[in-house]
Order: sequence, then structure tokens, then C-alpha cells
Amino acid sequence: MTSKREIFISVDVETAGPIPGEFSLLSIGACDVDDESRSFSIELKPINRNADPKALEVTGLSLEILAERGEEPAAAMKAFGNWAQSLAGEDAALVFVGFNAPFDWSFVNYYFHRFTGANPFGFTALDIKALYMGATGSTWSNTRSSQISKHLSPTRQGDHDALHDAKYQAELFRLVRALLEKATNQRG
Repeated sequence: MTSKREIFISVDVETAGPIPGEFSLLSIGACDVDDESRSFSIELKPINRNADPKALEVTGLSLEILAERGEEPAAAMKAFGNWAQSLAGEDAALVFVGFNAPFDWSFVNYYFHRFTGANPFGFTALDIKALYMGATGSTWSNTRSSQISKHLSPTRQGDHDALHDAKYQAELFRLVRALLEKATNQRG
């Protein structure tokens, strides 16, 4: 059996609160881990008025402004799905990559299923924090982005703009993957 080629897609989201359905997905940023020029960014209309003020403060996003200029969730998710599928074609599998992937994944998965009926990433996600733990033997408390950045020295930083953060995460993923490849080569 031949495995499909894997396309790793770094995804970051900004939201109005901690859980999908109760709070809105406000923006999505994504890029091909191995070719950041292949990127996607979109802002969405909120699905309700629920918001954690701290979440909005961190992102700098406004529910009122997004209600006017954001894309309808169904159109946004269709556009995101089409973009992701265009990277994979028929011969590749998409792999969702996130930093604290369970959070980002929960919103993306919920929105794909609610608004389009299917998630092009399937039912799994790859978490950079967990991968880093496995690659380095670090503790969970040492998987904060500040700790990982101190160890790996990426050129980018996160700033709570979904596309910028997706590109930052892509760099972290490549650096962790290089650690794993180096360890594999040393063993083999």
C-alpha cells in the first residue's frame, strides 16, 4: 500500500472566547509549512454577540466591525476548504498543524462541520507543543511559545494576527522537525 504525500498546513485562529458554538471564530490564518507563500487569511462575521473581553483585547478584533466586513461563516469555510484542497490535489493528504492544536482545531472542525458539512483535514490534528515534548523530552510547562522560542530561536514571533501566527507556527514546526530528523540520523 502506498501512502499519500502529506501536506502540512499551519493553522491559527482568533476567536471571541474559549469554545466553539458559544463563541465565534473571528479569523483564520493558514500556510503550507514548507512554502509559506502558499497562504490563506480570512475574517468571519460573528455567529453571536458572546465575547470574552480579554479575547477581543488580545486580538484587537471587534465584533461590530467584523459583523460589517467579515465573510459569512459558510462562505469563509468554503473558501478555506477550497484553498486547502487546492494544495493537496488528488494525490496528497492534508495535515492540520497547530500550536496548541486542540484549541484551534476545535473551532475549525466545528465551523467546517456546521457550515460545510465536512472537514477537509479529516478528524485529526498535529500539535506542535506535543511534538516538541517528544523531540526534546521537555515538560509540558516548558512548551509555552516563549520557552520553545528561547530554545529554537525562530526568526518570527507571534502577534495574534492569525496569518502571522500561522507562519510563526510553521517555522516552529520546521525547527522541531529538524530536531527530530537530526536525532533520527544520529541513531541510524
